Amino acid sequence: MRRAIDRQLIWLALVLAITCTLGWLFKAHCTPGGWTDGEQYTTGCYNDALPFWRMRGVDKGQLPYLEARMEYPVLTGAQIWVEGVVTHALFGSKAHDFQFLAVVSAVNALFAGLILWLFWQAGMDRPRLWAWAAAPPLILYLGHNWDLGAGALAVGAMLLARSGRLVPAAATAALGAAAKLFPVLMLPLIGLGAVFGEGDWKRRLRRAAACTAAALAAWGVVNLPIALIAPANWSEFYLFSQERPGTMASIWAIAGNMGWWGPSIAERNFYAAALFVAGAALIVALGWRQHRTHLWVLFTPVLAWFMLTNKVYSPQFDLWLYPALVMTAPRLWPVALFVAGDIAAYFAEFWFFAGMENAWPYATTTDIAMCAGFRAAAILLIIVDAVRRDPPKWLLRKA
Repeated sequence: MRRAIDRQLIWLALVLAITCTLGWLFKAHCTPGGWTDGEQYTTGCYNDALPFWRMRGVDKGQLPYLEARMEYPVLTGAQIWVEGVVTHALFGSKAHDFQFLAVVSAVNALFAGLILWLFWQAGMDRPRLWAWAAAPPLILYLGHNWDLGAGALAVGAMLLARSGRLVPAAATAALGAAAKLFPVLMLPLIGLGAVFGEGDWKRRLRRAAACTAAALAAWGVVNLPIALIAPANWSEFYLFSQERPGTMASIWAIAGNMGWWGPSIAERNFYAAALFVAGAALIVALGWRQHRTHLWVLFTPVLAWFMLTNKVYSPQFDLWLYPALVMTAPRLWPVALFVAGDIAAYFAEFWFFAGMENAWPYATTTDIAMCAGFRAAAILLIIVDAVRRDPPKWLLRKA
């Protein structure tokens, strides 16, 4: 029996390795010689690693925040710097952006492997394990950005919450927020689970206070040194997020491009925040009775709602949601619809940029609206499913 289990894990790891190799090839195939004739858009091989190599001083070994600009939270900035150091160590002083992309992809593949191992250790059922090992979003986004570190921390936080260890879950989610902001959405759910969990009110309040203290300590240990030494560069992530207008596949940009409504950046910030807060509160209220003993599973619909209402919907954001969907989605066929919409919206958005460079194939704002609209419908279905239905049976087994 043990041998059969080990054999299954080996096969899962092998398939994940193939998936990650395809992800690297998808981004790397057009890199040698530099991007020409809009191929980074027509073939979908655009990634953030290549421009970061020179634009953020990675090629010179500059320290993020202290010597170079960095528009990501501290743990992601540290990861980018370490990957730059590894690139120079492996390829010497003549290292270039193509090799940096290979290192970025390899590190993200390790995080994908860590997520698979966490799923395996948690007793996830076989179809969901395969859904991660052969995940289409890994092919699209493995080499696109730096999201899987925060994704692994989010998965770890959810599994800790599943086992009732709410204090380390809060600390882990806070560390995830120090890499990419989205795991912070789990903290209110962990806090509610602490306040309304087992025990008398004094015990519950102490547990909630401990969760709060653990989250603040974990986030502060990572952030405060940089915030004190280089406050302007440290705050760039937060200022940049406020000041950017949005992305083409967000509901706000689509509304403007289709001529339906064109709010200013300040109005988008306000309406996006208000819509998210109202919707997240409704998700928790409607899901309270169904998920009273495992409120943390509502992280998935809350995150999905955040992505849908946010003014920025960068393509790789779908890699934030996919591990949570594999874990908690009651049914997998709506997840398949989401993946189909994700692929369509990805190419529609980049083919729109191809058209701006007079390249082919190209797409229009109407194409983006249709593809993003399909993805949005799948997200809404997933949210309704997650609120109304029980989570998968494996997740409710005693951890």
